[in-house]
Amino acid sequence: MAASLKITRQLPLVVVLGATGAGKSKLAIELAKKFKGEIISADSMQVYKSLDIVTNKVSAEEQRICPHHLLDVVSPLQRFNVIDFRDAALDAISRIHSRQNVPIIVGGTNYYIEALLWKNLVAKSSAELRTDASCSDDISKWTTPRIYDKLLEVDPMTAKRYHPHDRRKLLRALEVYFMEGRTLSDVLTEQHSEEGGGPLSGPLRFPEPCIIWVQCEKEVLNDRTDKRVDEMVEMGLLREMLDFHVDYNVNHIREDGEYTLGIFQSIGFKEFHQYLILSDEERDSEAGKEMLLKGIEDMKRATRRYARRQQSWMNNRFLRRVGPNVPPIYGVDSTIPSDWMTQVHEPACSIVKAYLMVI
Repeated sequence: MAASLKITRQLPLVVVLGATGAGKSKLAIELAKKFKGEIISADSMQVYKSLDIVTNKVSAEEQRICPHHLLDVVSPLQRFNVIDFRDAALDAISRIHSRQNVPIIVGGTNYYIEALLWKNLVAKSSAELRTDASCSDDISKWTTPRIYDKLLEVDPMTAKRYHPHDRRKLLRALEVYFMEGRTLSDVLTEQHSEEGGGPLSGPLRFPEPCIIWVQCEKEVLNDRTDKRVDEMVEMGLLREMLDFHVDYNVNHIREDGEYTLGIFQSIGFKEFHQYLILSDEERDSEAGKEMLLKGIEDMKRATRRYARRQQSWMNNRFLRRVGPNVPPIYGVDSTIPSDWMTQVHEPACSIVKAYLMVI
């Protein structure tokens, strides 16, 4: 049952961070249950409908414990970018506050978190950022080399900061140029120079966010992510991807879609691609079985790499570059599952309670 609270000042939001497998979703649900909270998912793949196993969504039972937002909201092949998330999340936060509830952000897509915490992006809606006004092309359909070459031409400073294959960042920078009529470099420089801004971003969007980092020792986390992949396979991961792959191919032929769009960016599709395109007979062969095992190992490696990138972002963003626009962050340790209550749940509840100024 939710605790009875008297909130003397409004907490803008609670943010639960952590690498995949650390236990951030579990903690977010516990906090929501205790403090009359509603959860906003900050996961770039869980916004898509279906494929619950591939995207590792919380179960239907867990979703019934407290309200969840931004899960299963767009078509699997629809483009949904960071501005779409920012706008939808800000709307959800406003509605949650209107109900006198506490918004709790949880998810592993760090650039979603960053866009919500800091004023880092242009204020245009994403629908306005789709078209190159000079040629009326949908630049989201351009090849990555073409996007990079164009960005190198119009905004070399930004282009040189990004890897030539980092399609998401390159496309975003080029969209800003065509919509704003100026470079992303200029936009960010202006934001960083605003009152409350810093060398990495503009001012904080919410003055006092409560940020909790669920930490875990590396080797333990690696073991958890490996076991998670095995559990996903046992739950029907391959059947889910195979069925969806067939549906996608039909749509691809009919609509001339792209394999890299939407939910196909999830960890799993790329790793199992060669296995997924086999016939039923080929999948049952020895070569097919070996390809399956390779896909499982590749998915485990990709998940571990993703967890390391998440950890690096949190270290770089909150610990290594402090400044007036970097909020405090509080760590809890989920390494030992049997110590969850004393090392994670209770400290986190104390932190949130202090922010809420409960009497």
